[in-house]
Amino acid sequence: MNSPIRKLTIESTLSASAFDRIAKLAHTEAGIVLSKSKESMVKSRLTRRLRALKIRDFDSYLDILENDTDVSEMSHFISALTTNVSHFFREEHHFTALRNDILPSLHKKLKLGEPVRIWSAGCSNGQEPYSVAMTLLEFDPNISNYDIKILATDIDPEVLNCAVQGNYSGTLTSGLPAHFVDKYFTTDSDDNDEILTVKPSVKDLVSFRQLNLHANWPMTGSFDVIFCRNVVIYFDDETQSQLYRRFYKSLNGKGYLLLGHSERLGSDVSDLFKSVGVTTYQPNTKRGEVPSQKQMESKQWR
Repeated sequence: MNSPIRKLTIESTLSASAFDRIAKLAHTEAGIVLSKSKESMVKSRLTRRLRALKIRDFDSYLDILENDTDVSEMSHFISALTTNVSHFFREEHHFTALRNDILPSLHKKLKLGEPVRIWSAGCSNGQEPYSVAMTLLEFDPNISNYDIKILATDIDPEVLNCAVQGNYSGTLTSGLPAHFVDKYFTTDSDDNDEILTVKPSVKDLVSFRQLNLHANWPMTGSFDVIFCRNVVIYFDDETQSQLYRRFYKSLNGKGYLLLGHSERLGSDVSDLFKSVGVTTYQPNTKRGEVPSQKQMESKQWR
């Protein structure tokens, strides 16, 4: 007779010491701040990782993360602690600004043969960069003939995979104007659920890459527009300031930084930018006056 299959028993409590290790690791690796009020959420989400890896207790799981026994697991760890909530054309005022205020000057650059680069930092399931791409195509249906590209990055490989596939259904399709569905998506169905797939004309404008904003950035050159919305809310003030300074250095002199509705520049970096719209900013100094890396790392820039 076959023995009954026993369900793996996972440790039912998250000790204070284990939570402290989790919080320290999350902050070190990704700048994420976890308060004690998040303990229940942390336990629930990481229990899924323990079950997936067939690990019985949180300390054993943390040993794996801290000793780099499984490098890929760190991505799953960070992913479990963040929330990927997005929809198409979220915070619509930014796309209105992109269409009416930003794209006219960028289009002139393109016509002069100059490159235009847009970065969606923290792109989640891909709705943001695809919304940007559709806005570009609405402005100029032939815009892909120019040297323009959207870089879309996220720390979570699972949501990036979803973004690359470009398949959306249910609530993931919210925010899409009805006439955009026929214009920029193909429609299929699966078990009575309508699936929208982004057309190649939109996909071809976007390049997806995995990137931890808290780590080194491999990109060279400057960006004309950076979308970083509802991302820095996970970071403490110091980490936010460091990130804003890095964005400042990554923008060209007339570039734009677009933040989420609940995000604001701290007083220690507010002089680097000028407000040009609702949570929309431009560098406040000429490109030649951008602080050097040595300055950025000195006390006056901390």
